Amino acid sequence: MKIKAGFIFLLMFCLQACTMSKMAVKPSVEHTKQTTSSKKPRNIIFLIGDGMGLTQITAGMYMNHNRLELERMPVIGIHKSYSIDDLITDSAAGATAFSIGRKTKNGYIGVDSFGKRYTTILEDCAKNNMATGMVVTSTIVHATPAAFLAHQSGREDYEAIAMDFYNGNCDLLIGGGKKYFDRRVKDSINLVEKLIEKGFTVSDYFQEDFENIQIPNVNKYLFFTADGDPLPASQGRNYLAKASKDAIQFLNSKNKGFFLMIEGSQIDWGGHANESDYIISEVLDFNKAIKEALDFAEKDQNTLVVITADHETGGYVINPGSKFGALTTTFSTKKHSAAMIPVFAYGPGAENFSGIYENTEIYNRIKKLLLD
Repeated sequence: MKIKAGFIFLLMFCLQACTMSKMAVKPSVEHTKQTTSSKKPRNIIFLIGDGMGLTQITAGMYMNHNRLELERMPVIGIHKSYSIDDLITDSAAGATAFSIGRKTKNGYIGVDSFGKRYTTILEDCAKNNMATGMVVTSTIVHATPAAFLAHQSGREDYEAIAMDFYNGNCDLLIGGGKKYFDRRVKDSINLVEKLIEKGFTVSDYFQEDFENIQIPNVNKYLFFTADGDPLPASQGRNYLAKASKDAIQFLNSKNKGFFLMIEGSQIDWGGHANESDYIISEVLDFNKAIKEALDFAEKDQNTLVVITADHETGGYVINPGSKFGALTTTFSTKKHSAAMIPVFAYGPGAENFSGIYENTEIYNRIKKLLLD
């Protein structure tokens, strides 16, 4: 009887294991091949999933057959996201920590807590004769991209930020926010016309669909994907992956090294709205941009890819009863949380991004690898 009971127990265990293996789709992504070396990168692709904490990543993975491109990244670290005046940062202070290597107040972009301007990592790269660009799914004057090219103590002063963009030096910009350039309330200056005079080729969503164009072989390029905020991915916005791939090719064709910042902006907006489907669709859209960056870097072997978030949004939780492809989720807030944030790295110098450190260290480590 004991033998029979043992056999039945073993049979039930095997059946349960088989059932679980069918539920969990095994990842088909392997770590991107990489050898550790002291070689410095020629290019940097810095990807920011705004509001993308560990739960957002987990939800995207479990709703995508247990697979994300992030699994190709061989190095993982964690950064402390707080700002200088609050344990819970906003995107302005979070992105400024990345761009100038200093903690600042919430709402400040490209300046320290006293309002003092500092040269950003993008501006440093441009001064060192590197090609530079940004691709985002928000307006290009939103807090995160603004922190790399503007210097203001008010993140919502979009017209002042647009003027900083005009006065700055960036080779490629793709994102929304056309109205802050050509229909300005404060000064009525048409910055689109002035950018064209400055050497930019400018196009927009009204003239042509980005999905159908090829970025021309020009000196500088700006494409507005919306008059204000672009649509969510779930409502038809589909330019991020193509724009990321095209931006990499455009900047790489300059043959002088490049810095490219790519933001999955609306992961954050899904968190603020406490809409799990919104978060997941944006994570999976961002996942496609990550694939383009890693595919290029793997082939190029001279490109460092760093992926992180400025903060977590929503206090997002996956609850008991969840299954692969069917998650039960809740939120603890409609605002940001103080959770530490994962950092992923691939390429020359990737090993520098392991460990636990302040968010300002991302700036310091990128600058040391690329410019020192």
